[in-house]
Amino acid sequence: MNQIRPARFVHVVYRTHRFAEMIDWYQQVFGARVQFQNEMLAFLTYDEEHHRFAFVNLDPLDPDPQDKNRQGLVGVDHVAYTFASLTDLLTNWERLKADGVEPYWCLHHGITISLYYGDPDGNQMEFQVESYTTPQDANDFMSSPGYTENPLGVEFDPADWLARLRTGTPESEFLVRKVHQPVAELRFSTPSSS
Repeated sequence: MNQIRPARFVHVVYRTHRFAEMIDWYQQVFGARVQFQNEMLAFLTYDEEHHRFAFVNLDPLDPDPQDKNRQGLVGVDHVAYTFASLTDLLTNWERLKADGVEPYWCLHHGITISLYYGDPDGNQMEFQVESYTTPQDANDFMSSPGYTENPLGVEFDPADWLARLRTGTPESEFLVRKVHQPVAELRFSTPSSS
């Protein structure tokens, strides 16, 4: 199969115990604005993209400041790359699967459809496709009740979606998230033992 490459690099996500400070710093340094924020997550951008930075507040997940592993959680959570189409994203998934590389998480965020992979060291990356054709439509979704209800996303089966695409279901049927439940459980990559 021909290798399909990402169209562009799009964002980075950080885990932090300094949630408010990080948001303030990125607003000051990049002139970023908050697109969405709750007690666990914040998404910021400095341009028309729905987000260039995201922050995961670790305090609700790990509130014990005496925890010796606390600082090990801080840092880059993942970096993200956008593909040109859902067909490209899922065709690339199929090629990687044939090579023994599988995502640890398949998630329809609402603003993107995303496959999460981990490299041999456990560094996490998101391969995604945009759900909306314009930045304003994506920004509007981030302000909607559906996104507020579930900013994380709903899991999906890439094999099922690719099969349906190949039998003629248009990409547009998959792009807009029609259901917001169940909320996906957090998943993380772990280093491989090979």
